[in-house]
Amino acid sequence: MFGNFVQKKLKIGLFFGSFNPIHIGHLIIANSMVELADLDQVWFVVSPQNPFKKKSSLEHEFDRYDLVEKAIENNHKLRVTDVEFRMPKPSYTIDTLAYLSEKNPHHDFKIIVGQDNLSHFHKWKNHEEILKNFGLVVYPRPDSKPSPFDDHPKVTMVEAPMVDISATFIRKCIKAERSIKYIVPDEVIEMIESRKLFGA
Repeated sequence: MFGNFVQKKLKIGLFFGSFNPIHIGHLIIANSMVELADLDQVWFVVSPQNPFKKKSSLEHEFDRYDLVEKAIENNHKLRVTDVEFRMPKPSYTIDTLAYLSEKNPHHDFKIIVGQDNLSHFHKWKNHEEILKNFGLVVYPRPDSKPSPFDDHPKVTMVEAPMVDISATFIRKCIKAERSIKYIVPDEVIEMIESRKLFGA
């Protein structure tokens, strides 16, 4: 009887980004994905600094990771991972998926992307393999153009709220000592101020 027990695979949506800093737009998307799509959890995949690009205004990856962790600490359906910090750079999505699948054989992974990304998804490394073995969960974005992937069987469109918040705008406000309350969670604002991030 017990020999036939098959562990149910967890369905995980991977939400990639620099989260520089995380804001309510990211949180609304992640929560909408886990509530409206067929997902058990959403993992924030914090992108490391690309060594081939100038740092510009990108804060250190460990600080950005900590900000995400603080923002989601009370939601057990949301997690954050630093998996790409330990991978060769620049890291490609297909490599991250392969690594996570190997380390987590009881999880099924899908990528969460904005609808504006679909029009150039064909340029992603091994995009056909990503679709075949994983699939995409797509949230609406302003001014998105139709793409050949809109009706693909491995692409799931989710009617999440359309929240268009710019991290660049948030960083400018911080430097100018203007309030970012309601755009960024209070706990995240406290950490930004205590660590003097983004010119605070």
